[in-house]
Amino acid sequence: MVSVNQGVWVPGSDVYRYGYGCIPNIPIVGAPSDTNFRRWSMLHDGAGYRLYAFKGSTRDTLYQFAWDGTSYAYDHESIPVLTLTNAPADADSGSFSVLHSGDAYHLYLRRIGDPTVLYQFVHVPGTSTYQWAYGDHIPVLRVTGFPEDTDWSRWTMLHDGSAYRIYAFHHGSNDALSQGTWNPATHEYQYAYDSIPQLRLEGYPSGSDAGRVAALHDGAAYRFYFQAR
Repeated sequence: MVSVNQGVWVPGSDVYRYGYGCIPNIPIVGAPSDTNFRRWSMLHDGAGYRLYAFKGSTRDTLYQFAWDGTSYAYDHESIPVLTLTNAPADADSGSFSVLHSGDAYHLYLRRIGDPTVLYQFVHVPGTSTYQWAYGDHIPVLRVTGFPEDTDWSRWTMLHDGSAYRIYAFHHGSNDALSQGTWNPATHEYQYAYDSIPQLRLEGYPSGSDAGRVAALHDGAAYRFYFQAR
């Protein structure tokens, strides 16, 4: 059974600690047989915790799971299948991130060949669709200033009620994260802007898959996840 290992940011520190004030390991249940857990992400929308994963090798179809009190369950109080539309030809569906801004559900893909360019999709209310270039949302976002050794194959994003944040590992490290935040004055995600630039993960089990990561903020705490091998 697939599960996630959970840690929480320790206030006043630069540490995400495994099991700190939280359930350490959470199962994912009911997944369709073709769920691709190599491509997954998580968010909190103000009411519930949600987890998403691509269907098989598709680049436009997602399965949705939600917290049911004991596990992340497929089709629990959620739209079970979601579709990405209008994606640019060079959008990289090899990984993605999701967040909820308080007003809308957002999904991000990187640009093939330049992972510091993000394409922003937004859920169209009343539908099962995430659409690129929807409404007045900025369709293309840039990420600047991150260290040269940033490993953009391992990245995640969240919204904490006031700021949009992006995180990425360093090449060769499974416990060191760089953080950047959206700067509305420059219209880009900037490394170290209004944030702790470097964060550490502490105490996660050796069975954590450092290639499969996600993060969210639930209104009370910053949470960071690895999938368990």
